[in-house]
Amino acid sequence: MLRFETRTGPDFGDAAPTYRKTGVVPDWYRDAKLGFFIHWGLYSVPAWATAHGPGGVPVEDAYTHHQYAEWYGNTVRIPGSPTWQYHQDTFGTGTSYEDLAEHWSADGFDADAFVRRLVDAGAQYVIPTSKHHEGFCLWGTATTGFNAVARGPRRDLIAELHDATRRAGARFGLYYSGALDWHVADFPPIESDTDLFRFRRHDERFSRYAAAQLEELVDRFAPDVLWNDIEWPDGGKGREDYAVAALLERYFDKVPEGVVNDRWGVPYHGFLTREYMAIDEIVESPWEATRGLGFSFGYNRAEGEEQTLSGAELIRLLVDVVSKNGNLLINVGPRADGSIPELQAASMAELGRWLRAHGEAIHGTRPWVRFGDGDVRYTTKGGTVYALLDPAVGELPVPHGLAGRRLRWLGADGEVDVAAGDRVAVPHLVRDEPVAVAAFV
Repeated sequence: MLRFETRTGPDFGDAAPTYRKTGVVPDWYRDAKLGFFIHWGLYSVPAWATAHGPGGVPVEDAYTHHQYAEWYGNTVRIPGSPTWQYHQDTFGTGTSYEDLAEHWSADGFDADAFVRRLVDAGAQYVIPTSKHHEGFCLWGTATTGFNAVARGPRRDLIAELHDATRRAGARFGLYYSGALDWHVADFPPIESDTDLFRFRRHDERFSRYAAAQLEELVDRFAPDVLWNDIEWPDGGKGREDYAVAALLERYFDKVPEGVVNDRWGVPYHGFLTREYMAIDEIVESPWEATRGLGFSFGYNRAEGEEQTLSGAELIRLLVDVVSKNGNLLINVGPRADGSIPELQAASMAELGRWLRAHGEAIHGTRPWVRFGDGDVRYTTKGGTVYALLDPAVGELPVPHGLAGRRLRWLGADGEVDVAAGDRVAVPHLVRDEPVAVAAFV
């Protein structure tokens, strides 16, 4: 539980809360290993951003050529940017970003069918964006008319996703953009990392606005995960009733098994987040890797197969993250009508098929004494150690720490005794898997 007391400090003013640095991360979260993000909003109407490759673009062009389609509302305001040009060509000069609400109907969206596809892909928890930086709320909020019930779809999309996720037996979380809301701000467009922290509101009025929205979400949906983004307004970091310390106290009172991430801009967190980052070691604190199936979170129609993780690549990413003590929060970006693009759906389906056969080596596991040897990754659970590898290598070297055990391959029959230094052939029955799994029992 988060506790605070009065202290003096330069970060939050003369009377500010003292935070414990880390919170308790519940076992359900650590056991889950796989969640699905859903980035869906007004940006799903144009569904466009500069298509990037693995090398990205030069740093000085990163905002003008932003890879995230969900940043359309900012990039479109940069004169001469590719997004600005796309908007003029597609919607005309008289259509503002916020006018796109009238183009969004979500007429093909069936929450139960949508969530079922995520759960079939292995999702243990589901986190839709309740409000992204654009400020458009996907639930029926009393704080603003700029929401999906009053405009656009005219449906409470968060309520539908919440109910469907609970019916499907998965955990439900919520993403919320805390300190960045372009709808209620009057700043120039963000064109650099410096601007990202300069062009945001920190006043008391906005801090109360953000707090009221978060309170609504917690009261209505009791989310298992609160996933905040872009920090919290500085005006809400004190010890007032509307400040983040008090908000999190009330959240944990309502959801004792809840968990939060590390993007609140205060010295308190639950799990760490790493976005589009390669991690090369076991991280002792629970952490979460997050990225899109492509190079954008929101659906980007400009991306194709070359920008999208294949099913095999997605499975290998999950294996690598889990071996290093992490969860993978992979993102699906629906079209405006609520349908999942085919490339994303295909990768999700392959992941789900693989997990149904090999999930015991993922769900509920913890890191072994090391994350891997070369291209082999390890996990462990209940005394069993799992070795996960690309079957194309043909054989598995037995490490010294697993000598004297019996080995069985998931998906193949029989067990064999192994000794240190043995090289065990990968059975032909599992040679076609993207990742083969050997269990040392």
